[in-house]
Amino acid sequence: SEFVPWLALRHTWSEGNRLLTFTTRSGVSWSDGRPFSARDVAFTFNLLAKFPALDRGNVWDRLLESVEAPDDTTVELRFKRVFVPGMEELVAQQIVPEHIWSTIEDPVAFPNENPVGTGPFTEVNVFRNQIYELGRNPHYWQPGKPQVKALRFPAFPSNDRANLALAFGEVDWAGNFIPAVDRVYVARRPEAHRYWFPLTESMVFLYANTTRAPFDDSRVRRALSLAIDRDLLVDVAAYRYSRPSDPTAVSDAYAYWRDPEAVANRDWVDYNPDRARELLGQAGLTPGADGYLAGPNGPATYQILVVSGWSDWVRAAQVIARGLQEAGINASVRTYDFGAWFQRLQEGDFDLAIGWSFDGPTPYSFYRWLMATDTVEPIGTPAIGNWHRFGSARADSLLAAYEVETDPERLHELMAGLQRVFVAEAPAIPLYPNPSWAEYSTARFENFPTPENPYADPSPNKFGRGETLLVLTNLIPR
Repeated sequence: SEFVPWLALRHTWSEGNRLLTFTTRSGVSWSDGRPFSARDVAFTFNLLAKFPALDRGNVWDRLLESVEAPDDTTVELRFKRVFVPGMEELVAQQIVPEHIWSTIEDPVAFPNENPVGTGPFTEVNVFRNQIYELGRNPHYWQPGKPQVKALRFPAFPSNDRANLALAFGEVDWAGNFIPAVDRVYVARRPEAHRYWFPLTESMVFLYANTTRAPFDDSRVRRALSLAIDRDLLVDVAAYRYSRPSDPTAVSDAYAYWRDPEAVANRDWVDYNPDRARELLGQAGLTPGADGYLAGPNGPATYQILVVSGWSDWVRAAQVIARGLQEAGINASVRTYDFGAWFQRLQEGDFDLAIGWSFDGPTPYSFYRWLMATDTVEPIGTPAIGNWHRFGSARADSLLAAYEVETDPERLHELMAGLQRVFVAEAPAIPLYPNPSWAEYSTARFENFPTPENPYADPSPNKFGRGETLLVLTNLIPR
């Protein structure tokens, strides 16, 4: 609420939790000096309804019945049905100025080369392939903020090149994976170089494409998990910055929700290659002439897709491949540039792949994008999430109950149920919680988040959740 003016004051639910009313902040201007009002918010949501290609979250089909602004400081969002978690989806919507976008004939094709916004950095000073620079908003609504004059974003071809730039002072703030960070980064300039890697980022998964045999069999997915030595994985791939996943797959950001019964059910995440081979045999996979397991259609080889240049994930894939081979599964690592990797992941064109997961204020979104049937897209259709194409009727029932519930105790029970379904059905294979990578130098700026002053997530990779903006409006040039 400190940096998003359209929800800066308060929100209320009414009409049996179907009407969500926001009271917006008055006296806010767009970066071109024109006044911002609640009418811009209503215009933006109705623009999504008029041009569905802009509605990337599909909020009109799933959630909204109407959006109105009865006055300049009130927005009323009426839901089609009770859907309490809907607020967390709607507040992430970027708002556009009505006085500009109402004149655009084709908003879907509009390049918006001179964007106008209400955030702290709105002026596009430089925009080239390898670097862009954003200047601060001359009409930002928080007096005296931001104190940082501009943000410069350089592009690097790999983790290694980005880490060199960080170590040599070319970068002030980064969210990189750095092997041996104390030696490589901190020791180079100990009076200024700092880092903080809390385990609050999303879980890293090995996704098995459940539309392809044998990965449609939960016994095979569990066997894959048992063939992975997560202690070795965390040592080799994550340099012990993280820990092996527990059976629920939730990160430390959701420690409040973790169910002890589900956590105790470790029989599919503890390294056990003998049990892995036993489960594979039960699923009908038997040793072939080459020593690898084969199914009814003969020997099979599987590739683990990973992004080239993401050195931690590449090492993780290598450790996983070795473990699968020892269990009798002929697996190898295949690297792609990010675009090709992500396209194959989204379209379901893979056997196995390492990827991130979704998160939100509660584990609701996390489990929805792992198990809800309404998130399953046909192969070939790009999917926002649920790249492994798994749907669970048991999870659907619990998610539906969670969507209409407001009692904290009951919400906790429903979330425990989702964790137990995840453990029982093994839709995807959790590896380790991704640290929220954050390295920063105090040589030129100070007041970054720290373990002693954790006012926000420390990583610059949090633009989607707004925490990055909270940091940028609190940084102080030296």
